[in-house]
Amino acid sequence: MDNSSLRVPAETAVKQCMDLRPGESCAVVTDDKRKAIGEALYRVASEITDDTVFVRYPPGSQHGAEPPRPVAGAMRTADVVLAPTTKSLTHTEARSDANAAGARVATLPGITEGVFLMGLDADYEAIEGHCEDVLAQVGDAEEIRVTTPQGTDITFGVGDREWLMDTGIVHEAGEMSNLPAGEVFVAPETADGTFVVDGTMRPHGKLDGKLLSFEVEDGTVTDISDPDIREQVETAAEEVGRDAYNLAELGIGTNVAVTDLVGSVLLDEKAGGTVHIAVGDDHAIGGDTHAPIHLDGILTEPTVYADGEVVDLPQDER
Repeated sequence: MDNSSLRVPAETAVKQCMDLRPGESCAVVTDDKRKAIGEALYRVASEITDDTVFVRYPPGSQHGAEPPRPVAGAMRTADVVLAPTTKSLTHTEARSDANAAGARVATLPGITEGVFLMGLDADYEAIEGHCEDVLAQVGDAEEIRVTTPQGTDITFGVGDREWLMDTGIVHEAGEMSNLPAGEVFVAPETADGTFVVDGTMRPHGKLDGKLLSFEVEDGTVTDISDPDIREQVETAAEEVGRDAYNLAELGIGTNVAVTDLVGSVLLDEKAGGTVHIAVGDDHAIGGDTHAPIHLDGILTEPTVYADGEVVDLPQDER
């Protein structure tokens, strides 16, 4: 792919999403496998401010693994951080510390050039509006229930946890977003029931008819039907024990520009009208569990109830 084709999505990210301004500092953090995307972002950012650095390191071992300390230092001392990386930096202390220091952060975990082109070709002000509409329906609910034709029936107790929006608009100090963006999400205090993933989930990508089933009791995943995912969680449990089985997240996709799943969790979890449920770490999204994994599974045909009322999910109206 001609790297010049990455300029338009890079401009969307740097200018519309991050609102980078002259005189601000910017750190573009990438790794050896995402170099082209990192360079495209760096070129655009360096045209706006001279205080721009390009930080590249070997890909992390797993999603949520901490980057090298010099990388974390660059993130913590920048006004704006853009992180297109193979393994996610979203659920890391480095990202949390950068936000706490006032940085505006966008992580692009697992981003590919195709997803970069597709996912950043969107109107993020419209996506922000869809996020606000969903939040208005779920924000005060004590209980959220999700069902699907594939067999999902799970109820979440929100408790004192705060719903968050990933709008792609990161204009205030201390804010963060995934890019591509578009979701409303919460780290629930508890959950009980069954959820069945039929869309996309690592390490399988797009499932194409395969179903992955998870049993949940009192906020803990007690059974995983898929051996590959079960192995990932068991490996994480060797480090952190029961916390690896934490039911970490309930998210609702609001990006109506994503009309077809492509097998990238980063993009597919944002698709309007979908739900994603995650296992593992939730400390970075308002929870209190630290784990070296955060595994999202996408449900393509959900019905969502907020205190018994059906939630109107965003859909493509074209």
